[in-house]
Amino acid sequence: MAIITKLNSIANADQETAAPSVEELERRVQEEFEALLQYVKQRATEPGLTSFMLIEKQLWEKVMALGRAVTVLFLAIREQQVAAKGPIQAWERSFRPAPKQARNLTTLFGTVRYWRQYLREVSSEVGRRGFYPLERALGLMADRVSFNVLSAAVRLATKLVYAQVHTTLEMFMPNAPSTEVIEQAVLGFGSHSERWFEQAPPPDRDGTDGEVLVIGIDSNGAPTATDSELKRRRGKRRKSLCTGSKRHRGRARRGRWPKRPRRRKGDKSKNAPMATLVLMYTLKREGDLLLGPRNWWVYASFGPKRHAFAIARREAAKRGFGPDSGKLVQFVSDGDNDLERYRAQYLPHSEPTLDVIHVVEKLWTAGECFYAEGSAELNAWVHAHKKRLYAGKVRSVVQDLKDRLERIPKVGPGNKGKRERLEGIIGYMDKRIEQMNYHELLAQDLEICSGPTEGAVKNVIGKRCDQGGMRWIRERAEALLQLRCIEINGDWERFAEFTHNQLWAQSLVEHQRFRLQTSTPCNLPNLAEAA
Repeated sequence: MAIITKLNSIANADQETAAPSVEELERRVQEEFEALLQYVKQRATEPGLTSFMLIEKQLWEKVMALGRAVTVLFLAIREQQVAAKGPIQAWERSFRPAPKQARNLTTLFGTVRYWRQYLREVSSEVGRRGFYPLERALGLMADRVSFNVLSAAVRLATKLVYAQVHTTLEMFMPNAPSTEVIEQAVLGFGSHSERWFEQAPPPDRDGTDGEVLVIGIDSNGAPTATDSELKRRRGKRRKSLCTGSKRHRGRARRGRWPKRPRRRKGDKSKNAPMATLVLMYTLKREGDLLLGPRNWWVYASFGPKRHAFAIARREAAKRGFGPDSGKLVQFVSDGDNDLERYRAQYLPHSEPTLDVIHVVEKLWTAGECFYAEGSAELNAWVHAHKKRLYAGKVRSVVQDLKDRLERIPKVGPGNKGKRERLEGIIGYMDKRIEQMNYHELLAQDLEICSGPTEGAVKNVIGKRCDQGGMRWIRERAEALLQLRCIEINGDWERFAEFTHNQLWAQSLVEHQRFRLQTSTPCNLPNLAEAA
């Protein structure tokens, strides 16, 4: 949809061998504006029916062309101001102006071409440096794509696969970045996510916070590439065996590699390491009710589970729910042994709650040891025990399971499996009786299930990282996962500004152009960084 003009560097890079003057650029802007105004008047007054659909498309193209012209004019005026400052002394070294150099830059309005001065160091010492004063003054990156374009592309990448991001941006931008640029920008933004989470203030989208902080932690896997897949991906590309059609190219490609052995029952195909998600929100008391959730916040990482708990402790302290606050912190989980061990270590002041839905599922499994699956007796037995759970009679439920275990003979068809299942369920519940005070929790209107946490896991991790055909490298998935959390938390604009200012300040200190895009992902976070 882009209009090819003198300001579109792709089509006219060789037409201008010298920097146009500010006066010439002003005339171009005036011409573009007059053409836009004339187009509107002409189409608005012409007789007969006029399709607004066609008018809107053409008007958008002309507005984009005007935007490109104004952008180049702005850069030229700023370049003129920077060059008028005279001799440059920087870092106790001398520089002399070199001939102006042209540069292509993809902006929200399309690709523009502008000229800027380069200052070359005149010192004879080794390691001479130079820089572009205009780019230092405006915070322009070494990337050939503007920061706003990269920010929009990465923000979309937290929701869509890279190819869909490129296709979607083509609908709204005259020059959309390629999928390779988008992926490298994701890694670039991802390298700043941990610093953002560390210094970011607590969420305040709902105004005042609540009196009760609820913390939920759970895990989910993202399919990762195996060693053989990585070897194939990183190896030398082979020539296509057939160029006739996509069908036959695919057949020929599949025939090059040995077939994978058939999976046995129970084998996993995803090769999925687990990412741990932290969900936090508050509840505000009004009368006998706790209203919420308020100021919810998510964080996910492929780092160790201890890292997630260190993050949870840090964020709880930010909200004023630290160990010495005296406020109620409720920790809701599915009963995982690791989660309880780390909770006691990092959140000892929290009150643990075992998800009641997991307990009820255990009851259904236990009941199938006595009654036929789907029978009315099984249904009545489970519902009777659910009522006892909600009434606070957890110990009697566990004792009933123990009594039934004693009545199952140690020998006989199927008895061994029944006894093993019951022993496992009894051990699971008996060890967590203190976390199953559902009658007290209901009386205080507190949480008794981990549904919000499991929903957040599916939304944050599963919806973006666990789709068909995906095979991730953990460090690359880590960058995208944390950026998705920032977007879901509603902090993207503040995070983008934080990242830009960090890079800009770094360039001023190190006296060099900064680049956002990178092909090297950061290492996974560890506990020391979180602490």
